[in-house]
Amino acid sequence: MKEKPIQKPNNPCFSSGPCAKPPGYSLERLKNAPLGRSHRSKIGKEKLKEAIQRTKKILRLPPDYLVAIVPASDTGAFEMALWSLLGVRGVDIFYWESFGAGWALDIQQQLKLDNVRVFKADYGEIPDLKQADFENDIVFVWNGTTSGVKVPNGDWIASDRKGLTLCDATSAVFAMDLPWEKLDVVTYSWQKVLGGEAAHGMLILSPRAVERLEQYTPPWPLPKIFRLTKKGKLNKEIFEGSTINTPSLLCTEDYLLALDWAESIGGLPVLIKRCNDNLAVFEKFVSNHPWIDFLAKTKEIRSNTSVCLTLEISPEKIKQITNLLEKEGVAYDCASYREAPPGLRFWCGSTVEKQDVEIVVQWLNWAYEEVIS
Repeated sequence: MKEKPIQKPNNPCFSSGPCAKPPGYSLERLKNAPLGRSHRSKIGKEKLKEAIQRTKKILRLPPDYLVAIVPASDTGAFEMALWSLLGVRGVDIFYWESFGAGWALDIQQQLKLDNVRVFKADYGEIPDLKQADFENDIVFVWNGTTSGVKVPNGDWIASDRKGLTLCDATSAVFAMDLPWEKLDVVTYSWQKVLGGEAAHGMLILSPRAVERLEQYTPPWPLPKIFRLTKKGKLNKEIFEGSTINTPSLLCTEDYLLALDWAESIGGLPVLIKRCNDNLAVFEKFVSNHPWIDFLAKTKEIRSNTSVCLTLEISPEKIKQITNLLEKEGVAYDCASYREAPPGLRFWCGSTVEKQDVEIVVQWLNWAYEEVIS
C-alpha cells in the first residue's frame, strides 16, 4: 500500500465553478466596496465602468469592441445574445458537451428556428469545425467545461464571414489566446478563470454584432433583462457602466481585486502560462500512470482549465476516490460533471498554484491505491 503524502495543497479548491480565489485573497481587501450605495450613484457607476475598461485592457480587445456587465452569469449573457441576435440567418451549432447541448436545445425548442444545422460529438471529441457555413451564424462553446475539450484555434473561422460567431467562452477567457477579430459575441462569468463571485455575466460585442442589433428586430418578445437597444439603437449606457438590473457592488469589488491580481503578475500572457503550467503537471502524471487518461482524445483539443480525466475503475471506486480526497482536505469538488462520463475533473485555471497541482496528484495516486487495494 502506498504511503500517504504528508504535504497538503495550500488551497484544496479545484472546483470548475465557482473557482479558486486568486492567491493571497482576503475578505479584508473588500473593505472599499461601496456597500449600501446605489449602482447609479457616482461611485457605483465608476466601479462598474472601471470593471469594463480594465477588462478591455487586460484582454487586449480591439478598440471598437464593446463590453457590458449583464444579469445571470454567463448563462444570462449568452441567452441575451441568442434571443437578441439570432433569426435573420441560418444557424450552425457545434457542441460536444452539456452546455453546448443546452444552447442547441434553446435555439431549436425555445426560439424554434427552422434553418438550423447541428454538429455534435461525443464527450472527449470535437465535431469537424470545417463543416461551418459562414453564410450562417455560428454558435459554439470555446472550451467545453464538462468535457475538457476546447477549440484548438480560430483558423477555421472565416475572416470574410457573412454571419456572426457567437462564442460562450466562460472557461476560456483569461486562460486561452482568443482570436477576437474572428469572434463577434463572447460571453463569460466572473466566477471562472479569475475566481470572482457568481451571478454576473460579461457580454463582449464586435461592431458587426452591434450592426445586427441595430438593423434587426427579433419577431419574439424580449424580456427587459435581454434588451440591448432603445428606439432601434444600441443602448450605449449599458456598455459604459449602467446595468439593466441591480448588480452587486460587493461582487464588483471582488472582480476588481481579481483584475488587480491579474495585472500584478503580468496580465494575460502570464495568466495563460499559469494555466498551461498546471496542465503540464497533469500531463506528466498521466504519462507515468497507465490507469488514468485524459477524456479529450487528442492533445490539441485538451483544455488547460477544466482538466477532465478517465480512470480504468468502476464509477463506485471513482466516487470513493473523490470522497477520500475531500475527507483528507486536499481536493474539493473534483468529481466529473453529472452528465459527463464517470471520472475526475480538476480546475487548473490561473488562480490555481502549480505547487498545489503537484501536491494533489500525489494524493490522487495515493487515493487510487487505497481504493483498489
